[in-house]
Amino acid sequence: MKRTLVVADETVELEIYRRRGTTVMTWDGVEVPLDIVKVERSSYSIIMEGRSVGVNIDRIRNPDPDLHGFRAATYDGAYEFTLQDPRKALLAEAMARSKRSEAKLLIALMPGKVLKLLVQPGDIVEEGQPLLILEAMKMQNEYTAPTASRVSAIHVEEGANLEIHAPMISLQNLEPAEGEGPESAPKG
Repeated sequence: MKRTLVVADETVELEIYRRRGTTVMTWDGVEVPLDIVKVERSSYSIIMEGRSVGVNIDRIRNPDPDLHGFRAATYDGAYEFTLQDPRKALLAEAMARSKRSEAKLLIALMPGKVLKLLVQPGDIVEEGQPLLILEAMKMQNEYTAPTASRVSAIHVEEGANLEIHAPMISLQNLEPAEGEGPESAPKG
């Protein structure tokens, strides 16, 4: 289980797994063997580097649905932290990059299945309007229009399985071409 952990201003890549019967935690690339025993519903006893620590961990609400919030109480105080699947952060970053690009061809940012097409060729779409839903890594990812555009072509069908970078939807810029602006319209 690989997660990105955020405590206050610190971000750490965290992974906990079992290897040859031993629980191992990787904290920013450094492996540390652990002995974790669940004492009660949200209480754990952890032996790490020869020290024993008791910790109570409770879930707390986080306004961002992609972040899982927790509060850990130990002998020296309480700490709030969040955990996030790093793949979700990568996907969000890739989608943000896609929105900023000038490209008018919407491509699949990861392999997946087209669940729903929300537009048809010729449709005029607003910036941020949902165009299709692609299921990837058991998540439904909504692809939106990067700018106000006209849908010029759809390259996929609902139910199609796509490879990464597969073309999905072509968009045409709505801005008037040179000489077609309102100032060049005939006056009458």
